[in-house]
This record gives sequence, structure tokens and C-alpha cells, in this order.
Amino acid sequence: MATSEAEIDQLIDGLVAEFPPASTDPVTFLGAQFDRGLAWAHFPVGLGGLGASPAEQLYVLRRLSKLRVPSAAGRNVIGYGMCAPTIVAHGTDEQKQRFLRPLFTGEEIWCQLFSEPGAGSDVAALATRAMLDGDEWIVTGQKVWTTLAHEASYGLLIARSNPDVPKHKGITAFLVDMHAPGVEVLPLYQATGEAEFNECFFNEVRIPDNRRLGGVGEGWGVSITTLMNERVSIGGTVPPRGSGLIGEAVKIWKKSWTARTDAHAMAVRSELMQAWVRNEVGRLTNWRANDLRKAGTPGPEGSVAKLAFAEENQRTSELCVNLMGSEGMLYPSRFPQVRPTESAMTGGDMRKAFIRMRANSIEGGTSEVMRNIIGERVLGLAGEPRNDKDVAWKDVPRS
Repeated sequence: MATSEAEIDQLIDGLVAEFPPASTDPVTFLGAQFDRGLAWAHFPVGLGGLGASPAEQLYVLRRLSKLRVPSAAGRNVIGYGMCAPTIVAHGTDEQKQRFLRPLFTGEEIWCQLFSEPGAGSDVAALATRAMLDGDEWIVTGQKVWTTLAHEASYGLLIARSNPDVPKHKGITAFLVDMHAPGVEVLPLYQATGEAEFNECFFNEVRIPDNRRLGGVGEGWGVSITTLMNERVSIGGTVPPRGSGLIGEAVKIWKKSWTARTDAHAMAVRSELMQAWVRNEVGRLTNWRANDLRKAGTPGPEGSVAKLAFAEENQRTSELCVNLMGSEGMLYPSRFPQVRPTESAMTGGDMRKAFIRMRANSIEGGTSEVMRNIIGERVLGLAGEPRNDKDVAWKDVPRS
């Protein structure tokens, strides 16, 4: 078990020496990274980890990013940041051994099947049904806004297994084969012209009971683990200083504004510097939170980071478009309707990024939900009225 930076350095140096990133197939490299415990250093030994701390995992990520190694998160964004921690927290030994390695290497892409047309922010109101039939579950229903479902081999699904109890208590989680009979995936095209989101239909899909994740009726706890890790994954990353959208804003300034000394240019420069400070404060705050974070289900700091990430991304992408002047109003025709193979968080072109960032305040939990969590769990404010808390799901009025 490696618990020091020196020991981690030795493992990383050995990895890149034996498998040079520039000349090694990504799947081979990532498999070797997993086997050395450098996939998620804070996971248990034998499951892609070293039994180390989250801070040491952050150190691994920083070191590997400088070496330009293949990115497991880039290849399998939902699986890496959301499904893997949930499988470790709630899965059986067989499930952990079966799924974690091919998830990390990208050989099996994952998606998350939570939201429904009538259960978005209130995901516990979901109506997709799961009925036990011998040693199998029969699942029928619809999920929506499922990122990369068209690429996924497996999905983390929650369904209503008992309608006779309150909504949070009658949910069970499953690991579902996305190519099983009865699964249909259809695209949802965004304003960018891409369809990274999908709607998924389940028509009497059979799932073996050994693919149930956690206990029967314990799916809400599984959901919370996933959602909290999703918020950390979306908002809690620690990019290099001056990178990302604020880096693009600085590039545009240097290209088009540095020669100007008029009052308008000085005001715009002040706006740019304020944005740079906000982005840097957010980056350093996430760095500190990552160092303090414990393994398992993250706390409300994930909601804080996700809220700040969503709002600042939208503000900074808007600044980029404003810095481009009239050119920022021209949305190029080279964005046809396509189904991407990875989540397009920025998309390269700042006009495209500006449109894509509108989704940041919805995906991973709306900004309104994040404020509720912060208010209740951080500030200790009274929660919103929940009239259906003790009512059986089947008795709750629905539109």
C-alpha cells in the first residue's frame, strides 16, 4: 500500500517507463494504470486503488496530467466520476471485480439512468417499475437526459420496486445491460446540434438479481452516493491555473483588445480580471476541498462546487462571446446534428461553448436544488415543505 508521494512517484515512473504514453494503446495503458492502483488511488487495493487518501488521488491526477497520459475520465466521463464510486460503495465483490477495470479502460462505457419526464429535480418521484420474477427483475419505463446512452454498454438504473411505501423507500438500483432486449435509446438534440443526451425506453427488460446494486428498496441511498459524486465530478475538479474557459477569455483579449486604451477597453479589461479572480478562487477552493474530502459519499461541498461551477462557466463563456464582438453572434454552420462519443463540456469553439454551458445549471442537479441543499445542510435553514414524505408513492397525486 503506497501512502506517500515518493511511493506514488515510483509507481508512476515505472508505469510510463514500461508503457510510454505516446506509443502505447490507450486501453493497454489504462489497464496497466488500473493494475498499479493508479486508477483511483483512494479506492481499495485490487480495485484500481492503493487504499490511499483523496488528497493522494489528487496528487496522482496532477502528476499524470503533466505526462499527457490517456484520460479515463475523458473516455468514460459518467462511468469514471459517478458510477465507479457508487459500485465501490454499494456493489458486491463480484460486481466490483467484474465492472471496474473495463470501466476505467473505456472498454465499457457507462451512463446514468435517473431522470424521467415526470421526475427531474424530484428524482425520487420516478415511475419506472421493477418487478421481481424469480431471480430476475422486469423493468418497464422511460428515462430522459441520459448522457452518452447511445455509446454505453451499461447503465446505473434506479426503478420503483415497491409503490406501497413512500417514494424514497420503494426504489431499487440496478446495473443494466444497455444492449439487452427491450432497451431503446433515442437522441435528444441540443441547441449546439449535438445529441450527447438521450431518452431511453425499457420495455419489459430483464435484469438478473445479481445485477442489483445494494439492497431491495435501498436505491435512494445508492442514488445519493451517485448524485453527490456527480456534483463533485462536475464542479469539483482542479484544472491547471488559467486554463479552461478563463484561459480562452484571456487568449481572445490578447488577440483583439491589448492594443486598445480607450475607456471601453479598460472597462472590459476590468471585467476580464474580475472573472479571472473568480475562476482562480473557485479553483483553489476546490483544491482545498479535495484535500479534505473523505472517501465514500461526498458531503455538501460537492453541491457548493457544482453551483459555483455552473454559474461561473456561464458567466465566463458569455464574457468570451462578448470579447469576440460581432463575431460572437455568428454560430457557424459546421455544427451539424451529430451524436458525440464523449461529453462536450466546452466543445472548443467559444460560441458553441456559450450555448452548451446553458445546461450546466440543470445537469447534475439544478442550481435551485443545489441552493436547497446548501441552505439545509450547510446553513441549517428549515427545509421546504414536503407533503408527500410519509405518503405511499401510489397515493401521491400526479399530473
